[in-house]
Amino acid sequence: MGFIHIGLIDIIDILAVAVLMYYLYKMAKGTNAPSIITGIIIIYILWVLTQALNMELLSSILGNVIGVGVIALIVVFQPEIRQFLQTIGLRQRNGKHGNLLWRRLFGNNRGDGGRLDIYPIVRSVVDMAGCKTGALIVIWQETDLGFIAETGIAVDAQTSASLLENIFFKNAPLHDGAVVIRENRVVAAKCVLPSTSSRVPKNYGMRHRAAIGMSEISDAVVVVVSEETGGISIAREGTIERSIAHDAFEAKLLAALGKSSLTAPPAK
Repeated sequence: MGFIHIGLIDIIDILAVAVLMYYLYKMAKGTNAPSIITGIIIIYILWVLTQALNMELLSSILGNVIGVGVIALIVVFQPEIRQFLQTIGLRQRNGKHGNLLWRRLFGNNRGDGGRLDIYPIVRSVVDMAGCKTGALIVIWQETDLGFIAETGIAVDAQTSASLLENIFFKNAPLHDGAVVIRENRVVAAKCVLPSTSSRVPKNYGMRHRAAIGMSEISDAVVVVVSEETGGISIAREGTIERSIAHDAFEAKLLAALGKSSLTAPPAK
């Protein structure tokens, strides 16, 4: 009886498939994908059985269904496929940034947010939370968010607490949607973010759903201020932390950005 020889390439092959299946399951969780996949597996098993039993008519019908299955899967799973491609970094247009999936698998190299000074963000968020002014702020890290900025109105202005508070003022023309901040500049306002397809509590508003959705497809850190409660939330890597105390927000944001200190001293 011969022995089965397993080499290094075989081990790498098995691990790669395991990782791929894990991330496919993670993205499909909370959607209708598992039930659809179950249906596909049942059809395939029936096709194999009909072939084994020489049931030519039924085998032919099931064979044709499976034949167009690839196109059907692309149509059915279009949102999930798009999210998967965005996650592995294919939306990083300038090609200068590391792969998001690679960083998630093999390290926690989130970078330091460039030359970002978070003080204007911290000050404005705490002020807006105090007066229950709804806000949605996307902090650009490494993933290219140009495709998100293009959905809004270009601003290209130095980040300041007063600018952010004016943008999100209830009657301001740009208060709906998200602000995208890159380094120390507000790139765009009134941006449209993708809403999460995962199951979230029913009391989550549109801002919180959009924040989670944005963090699922990029390494961006998204800050939310609830218009109803004034609560502060931070979304990152598909998860969100809510009801952050005002005095703890700065430390939480620094931790989410992977920074240990401000890059510039607070304004006097």
